[in-house]
Amino acid sequence: MPASTTFDLPIGGMTCASCAGRVERALRKVTGTEHVSVNLATEQARVQAPADSLPALVDAVRDAGYSVPTRTLELQIGGMTCASCAGRVERALGKLPGVEQVSVNLANERAHLEVLEGVDDGALIAAVEKAGYSATLPLASHDDQAQARRRLRNERLAVAAALLLALPLVLPMLVQPFGLHWMLPAWAQFLLATPVQFILGARFYVAAWKAVRAGAGNMDLLVALGTSAGYGLSLYQWANAHAGMTPHLYFEASAVVIALVLLGKYLESRAKRQTASAIRALEALRPERAVRVVEGREEDVAISQLRLDDVVLVKPGERFPVDGQVLEGSSHADEALISGESLPVPKQPGDAVTGGAINGEGRLLVKTLALGTETVLARIIRLVEDAQAAKAPIQKLVDRVSQVFVPAVLVLALVTLVGWWLAGAPLETALINAVAVLVIACPCALGLATPAAIMAGTGVAARHGILIKDAEALERAHAVNRVVFDKTGTLTSGSPRIVHQQASSGDDNQLLRLAGALQRGSEHPLAKAVLDACAERDLDVPQVADSQSLTGRGIAGQVEGRELALGNRRLLDESRLVPGELAASAQAWEAEGRTLSWLIELGSHPRVLGLFAFGDSLKPGAGQAIAALHARHISSHLLTGDNRGSAKVVAEALGIDDVHAEVLPADKAATVAALKQQGVVAMVGDGINDAPALAAADIGIAMGGGTDVAMQAAGITLMRGDPRLVPAALEISRKTYAKIRQNLFWAFIYNLIGIPLAALGYLNPVLAGAAMALSSVSVVSNALWLKTWKPTAIDQEAP
Repeated sequence: MPASTTFDLPIGGMTCASCAGRVERALRKVTGTEHVSVNLATEQARVQAPADSLPALVDAVRDAGYSVPTRTLELQIGGMTCASCAGRVERALGKLPGVEQVSVNLANERAHLEVLEGVDDGALIAAVEKAGYSATLPLASHDDQAQARRRLRNERLAVAAALLLALPLVLPMLVQPFGLHWMLPAWAQFLLATPVQFILGARFYVAAWKAVRAGAGNMDLLVALGTSAGYGLSLYQWANAHAGMTPHLYFEASAVVIALVLLGKYLESRAKRQTASAIRALEALRPERAVRVVEGREEDVAISQLRLDDVVLVKPGERFPVDGQVLEGSSHADEALISGESLPVPKQPGDAVTGGAINGEGRLLVKTLALGTETVLARIIRLVEDAQAAKAPIQKLVDRVSQVFVPAVLVLALVTLVGWWLAGAPLETALINAVAVLVIACPCALGLATPAAIMAGTGVAARHGILIKDAEALERAHAVNRVVFDKTGTLTSGSPRIVHQQASSGDDNQLLRLAGALQRGSEHPLAKAVLDACAERDLDVPQVADSQSLTGRGIAGQVEGRELALGNRRLLDESRLVPGELAASAQAWEAEGRTLSWLIELGSHPRVLGLFAFGDSLKPGAGQAIAALHARHISSHLLTGDNRGSAKVVAEALGIDDVHAEVLPADKAATVAALKQQGVVAMVGDGINDAPALAAADIGIAMGGGTDVAMQAAGITLMRGDPRLVPAALEISRKTYAKIRQNLFWAFIYNLIGIPLAALGYLNPVLAGAAMALSSVSVVSNALWLKTWKPTAIDQEAP
């Protein structure tokens, strides 16, 4: 039985002694538990149980209805060279008690973990080091970049030195086709090859030894074994050469292979750095200092010193240091790198500004509304980082292959050696062919195929205002063949106005006053239209009492002693009222595509007081978005709570295929679920009432300017409310997924063709080394083509 250990589990959700007792009883039921004590004050449970029972203990707490708080963190991993390395680090971390989830990304050399509160970072780092790699907590952005530049510079120097030393060794082979036959003396070849093998190539030996000590294999082991075999064979041939004879040496093969692999790793590092350029560009938008205004006095302070509601001065050409609201001044803001909006956005008092955007021509005073990790820019960076760190489902296949790849290659190399020797070939030939097998095998191309494409794809998408929450959303979105749109705020501007109104009594102002009273404090777009109309007419809007929302129908409350309600036709029907003389107007306005709201009086004498017709303009680009979807054979659907006439007018104007009107918020998710039976569905919305439908869809797409709830439920967030970004998001998903498949195809094909050719003697170690270096570079370079992507659905400005 495993040794017993003591766990201190943080428990969330306990409110009383009975809760603590319930948790204690649940923990005692776990097999092997020896002692349990639950402290309600510290919200912790101390448990003595077998060392491998932590997952069962956590499950027991959760099954009892309580939570075990977790936290996320990242570790910078050093020494990984291929997919098998990433898998080894992942398994080492995953075995630790308290690690809930772990994902290791070879492309950005980071491990993303979700661990229980209280898990020691030192234990995580120690586990990585025990597996043969290094681990540190990520540095600050500028320190990390400086370290990356130093590492790249050192790699460049090593590559230059290796190529200079290897060139004289390979030169005789290059000039041989021109009839020139000469060879360096054996001692000269030895002096040139040795520093390449053991000084510049020391990294391969160190990493190979760590892998062997951890009981595993990696790319470095293959390179170290292959080049050592070539170098050792050269020493043997030299030592046993007869006097006056020129021995057949292979120093050039070992030296050139190491030089080419170093060159390939350098080019790969450069390319990987470019895939992360989107994150660096976003991080560069963060100003480090701001000018704070206190009682008319200006003071230069660090961003970390600012507090909420502080007033900062932003001069022309400067970046906004915070998310805030303009108090004084007028200007334009360049938000291109944040939202993808190419044109400057006008800013007036009362308008919101985003930290990192560039102020235009005006001098502005801005009140601070968000700081640090709560700013829009910080959230964007966090979303992109999370997406780049996550694994796509297709990566699971690669993980399974990488676990057996290196052992399989070692077996193949041994079979090649024995097979050639048994076939009667000289031991020298058999050994060289086995070396070629070791050298050409390249698990790093497999490991880079998916993360490199995801990093490039999510990065370029973010530059155009498309935030992809995770790799799974990116992978699923490529298969979407049905897109469901909400209407208000998604395809329309979301800023309706009253275009018609009619009071049963003939007093339109009184009708507007009463409706305005019911809408006090509401954030609904139709409420804003009513209140704006009251303000335009300078009406005195009375107070409302006992206000309550009627889900899917409207709002009700007490106004001037009368029980009133304002809402849609469903409210009218449920109140068993008939439109009467307003029926004709209602029918005519509904035919125009207007949204109708009825003001009714309830109580002992219910009656219809009047009718409002609201008009909303289509968003620029909505028609282009639908046309772009149809061009890709993706059907479009309109899902709205508005009346059928209004929905039909919008659908006909835009060319939408199908309409689902008068759908309650609670029923939107069911409608989406029904559509999922026919294909892969994306739901596009912006409001709280769209959140269930966004979550129910295969892919939820939240429009910029929408609510946080909608964005939380969505897999993709559009940073501005441009409908043309919807087909653009599906387009970049398709292109990224295509790159993943291309990369995996070439990585697999390269090994499926290259290894047999090497085993059959058609590739010498030099060509094998060149092919190996080229494979990783080609995979990352192919992914980098995504950086040239621009949304085809968006030309410049919508007509």
